[in-house]
Amino acid sequence: MAKLGKYNTLKVVKELDFGMYLDGGEEFGEILIPTKYIPKGTKVGDEIEVFLYLDSEDRIIATTLKPFAQAGEFAYLQVKSVNRIGAFLDWGLPKDLLVPFREQRSEMKEGYRYIVYIYADVESQRLVASAKLNKFLDNTPVEYEFNQEVDLLVTQKTDIGWKVIVNSQHSGMIYDNEIFVPIQKGDTLKGYVKHIRNDEKLDITLQKTGYDIQAMDALATEIYDKLKASGGIIPLSDKSSATEIAEIFGCSKKSYKKAIGALYKAKLITITPTTIELC
Repeated sequence: MAKLGKYNTLKVVKELDFGMYLDGGEEFGEILIPTKYIPKGTKVGDEIEVFLYLDSEDRIIATTLKPFAQAGEFAYLQVKSVNRIGAFLDWGLPKDLLVPFREQRSEMKEGYRYIVYIYADVESQRLVASAKLNKFLDNTPVEYEFNQEVDLLVTQKTDIGWKVIVNSQHSGMIYDNEIFVPIQKGDTLKGYVKHIRNDEKLDITLQKTGYDIQAMDALATEIYDKLKASGGIIPLSDKSSATEIAEIFGCSKKSYKKAIGALYKAKLITITPTTIELC
């Protein structure tokens, strides 16, 4: 069944001068995809992936353009204009995305960016967005495994770290003492589940917790490659500060020491009090 605000794979059923009609099923019937969005060589009977949205006259339109996010997702979007109805966001499609005043946490301003949730409004049957994030979070059971990889959207800086949205479903936190690369609001990252708290909020890290041979091999390879590019010597040792290590390799001191330990055991490097050097 075709879904508004989502990517759909639909069959071409009719070709006209101004576009093609796609089979939208019983709910939507035939859906127009204008000529400018039709992939070259498409013919009746073919199936194509399209995104469905409403045009300025509230007609369902198919497009091969890719919006910045789809219904059921959070995104960091910029306000293009504001009028008596609400704020309109640029989400990568010809028709901007409305945030009604009732769905704004504070008055949105033109040119500013906000994190919003995109959904199909039941009453109006229109695609809209909301800046009231909490009502769309933590509404499903928390079912994650330790060290499971997840998708993150960075939302807010706090005194102890950064709040993140996990897999467009749950609230999480990355603590400052576990961040070794610059991050900012709106960043989309990969992370790993470290702990599920009693309130079912998630503690997240940007590196896997504990020893992971694949991750360590990747870091060791990066260090080895940088050594070769630096003439065989880097002014860091196992005694260097965590800050110095993070500035160069974007990792924790613990991970760095394990990686250079592996290189040392493989007899690829030597470690001095102030440097690591290629053998």
